[in-house]
Amino acid sequence: MGDPGRTGLFAVLHAASALETRVEERLADAGLSLPKLAALHQLSQAGDSLPLGQLAERLACVKSNVTQLVDRLEADGLVVRAADPNDRRSRLAVLTEVGKTTYARGSQIQQQTEREIFATLSKEEASTLHTLLAKIAR
Repeated sequence: MGDPGRTGLFAVLHAASALETRVEERLADAGLSLPKLAALHQLSQAGDSLPLGQLAERLACVKSNVTQLVDRLEADGLVVRAADPNDRRSRLAVLTEVGKTTYARGSQIQQQTEREIFATLSKEEASTLHTLLAKIAR
């Protein structure tokens, strides 16, 4: 049967990959990806704009990755860059109206997909899974 730790790890990684693929496929219908949705979420939570450095911190990634992500969001018309009135050296990523609408649609897609995925579990199973994943993540 093999080492249970390795088997368990690969099972978790496989499940995570399958779930990520499922969500990504659904988000693609709205022209989004998980990283784009995460960035739009952070901007929305912050009042529709953030300095790029703060966005990088909130997404737990390096600023160069956020710059590329914001480039893609800007090309899609979901954000614009603006001068930061509080820091001349900094640029803000600002949600556009299209970005707000797209974020709302992406959030609905993500939530619906999550409901579909977890509908296969009983409430007790979902609770146990949540507890176990939190324990593993520590």
